Amino acid sequence: MKLGSLSCCDLRSRLQLPGRVGAVIDGGLVDLREALAALRRGWLLVVALMLVGGLLGLSASLLSTPKYTSRTQLFVSAADPRSTAEAFQGSQFTQQRVDSYALLLTGEELASRVVDRLGLDISPEALADEVSATAVTNTVLIDVDVVNESPERAQRIAAVLGDEFADFVTELETPDEGGSSPVSVRVTDSPDAPTVPSSPKPVRNVALGLVVGLLAGVAAVIGRSAADRSVRDPERAADLAGAPVIGVVLRDDALLTQHVIDRKSQSRTAEAYRQLRTNLQFLNVDEPPKVIMISSAVPSEGKTTVAVNLALALAEAGRSVTLVEGDLRRPRVTRYLGMVGGSGLTNVLAETAEVEDVLQPHGDGNLKVIAAGPTPPNPSELLASTHMLRVLDELRGKNDFVLIDAPPLLPVADASGLAVLVDGVVLSVRYGSTRNEQLQQARATLDRVGARTLGVVLNIVPPKAEVTSAYGYGYDYGYDADRSGEARNL
Repeated sequence: MKLGSLSCCDLRSRLQLPGRVGAVIDGGLVDLREALAALRRGWLLVVALMLVGGLLGLSASLLSTPKYTSRTQLFVSAADPRSTAEAFQGSQFTQQRVDSYALLLTGEELASRVVDRLGLDISPEALADEVSATAVTNTVLIDVDVVNESPERAQRIAAVLGDEFADFVTELETPDEGGSSPVSVRVTDSPDAPTVPSSPKPVRNVALGLVVGLLAGVAAVIGRSAADRSVRDPERAADLAGAPVIGVVLRDDALLTQHVIDRKSQSRTAEAYRQLRTNLQFLNVDEPPKVIMISSAVPSEGKTTVAVNLALALAEAGRSVTLVEGDLRRPRVTRYLGMVGGSGLTNVLAETAEVEDVLQPHGDGNLKVIAAGPTPPNPSELLASTHMLRVLDELRGKNDFVLIDAPPLLPVADASGLAVLVDGVVLSVRYGSTRNEQLQQARATLDRVGARTLGVVLNIVPPKAEVTSAYGYGYDYGYDADRSGEARNL
């Protein structure tokens, strides 16, 4: 399909429109799906602002002074038509006059006459503000409303207003040379004393407050979502990293302090690592990655916890795994696993020890750990060296998987040099913390050195986050006990 000389694709690219429906918020483009997700996350704020708006509307109604409206109706006609033709011409004449008469009814001259006749203690300007007049379309009728805090006073003003206006029109329309006025004004609907206030209208004000609060809440939630540049959506994370999301790990308070899951646990966190293990093993069936670097864009993204627990999950499945503490600046693996961290990788790279000398078994023997060793002055050069490549090749031949806990990519160059030597990289992304541009820059860093990103682990996700439902969290599928007390899997 063409639009002028531009195709739809060209038009979309020139306007920078996304493939999905979007809405422009604060000069940015917010995906409709992201906006709906933001509303689901921020529904409490929307409800709160709705309640605030409703309360403000109710407060305004309660604090406002009640006012009453008395209504009268005036009929404008031509005086004494002598024939049908004159009656028709008089009708046209009066219809042309009624719009002008409506303006006269709200003028200060007429208001001054009413003030004088009733002896009111207000100025003509103030009284004129209380009067409104509307010419009924295609008729010779004028509706007049008088608003006042007193219903009796509103009725008196409306009644006198009709009488005074009839005299006022007669004066205006009477020819200077004498004769009678060609127009007469009569009151067709006498004003009554109103019994119900015309304002305020509590129901309308509360409803209006609720609507305004709703709109303000929606704008606030979507605006906050547009301003939030952190990674929260798996699809967005996959787009930024250029690799699929292969695991979603929920926030676990026990894991935040202990860092290691119970291998026999049936918790959601333990199942998340087992799912990550399965996804990792089937990323490429023909050429499965064996030497894998686990890193993140910036510190405190949970990369070491991911590395440790993924290694434990692989070992639990009977795989032979070596976990290398490749973060030579801030090693954490041995501390999390409660192991000795004296000698390790730096000794091997400095050729003062062999790989077998620094391997430490953990658990049933499927998992072995190589500690970081003494902190070197040149970690970037050591991790990118040919000696490191030989160490990895040696470990590759003796293990099903070799996992390397590497430093974050953006603060230091250690991980980017190491990424060239491995089969692929797994990026740990902290939900709501890692910023979009940080993940994008991490991808660019890996692309520059030609490294392969295997996947993304969306880490430390709040249990109530929107993304959890898409990955089956919130559904209990564990063990149940039958009447005999034996456990059976549902």
